[in-house]
Amino acid sequence: MGQTDLSRPLGRDGGWADAEPPCGNAAFAELPVRPYDFLTLAVCRALPPLWSLCRLRNAAGMMRHYLRADGTPVRIDAADLLALPAVRAAADEQLAHWRAEALDRWRAGPRAPAAYPADSGWRDVLITRRISADWWLALRCAEFRLTGTVRVDGDGATAVDYRFALHKGWNFDRGGSELGVPFTPFARLHETGLAREFAVTGEAFGHA
Repeated sequence: MGQTDLSRPLGRDGGWADAEPPCGNAAFAELPVRPYDFLTLAVCRALPPLWSLCRLRNAAGMMRHYLRADGTPVRIDAADLLALPAVRAAADEQLAHWRAEALDRWRAGPRAPAAYPADSGWRDVLITRRISADWWLALRCAEFRLTGTVRVDGDGATAVDYRFALHKGWNFDRGGSELGVPFTPFARLHETGLAREFAVTGEAFGHA
């Protein structure tokens, strides 16, 4: 059966206990609507059909949900995101860290079969246009967290079972920009009640 290590989880160094903090935007519908807000709204309404024609399905869906202004969470298949090279590399880096740390603990003990709980904490991952134009427009960046168990057998071979959790506060940060396009006019749609920020979540499971 082996032993289960009940000390601090592997791989937590550098991770956060909670997902991203709230942004500095005004609260929903806190600001008065100005005439130019309707121009921004018209631009945003034109984007989902255009993105759909370009096969940017996830981007179109996220913008439509923002404009729906109900603020309900959106759940995605995190396995699709985990398949992106940058996200996969970030996850694999954490898994490698877990393995190394588990072996260090195993070598310091009786070298019997053992299981070690692991938790990366929340960590940032950036999605660029080169990785995926669709997910770049849909999320741009997100937070992920790996939790699981690393098992070490009597010969020092390791196996990992893990859960990959995703969280994204979908919004436009006031004062931010991308490719020279300021985010403040788009953030005002939430602040004036014409659109609404929401959370994106998802999970996937794996064995390595």
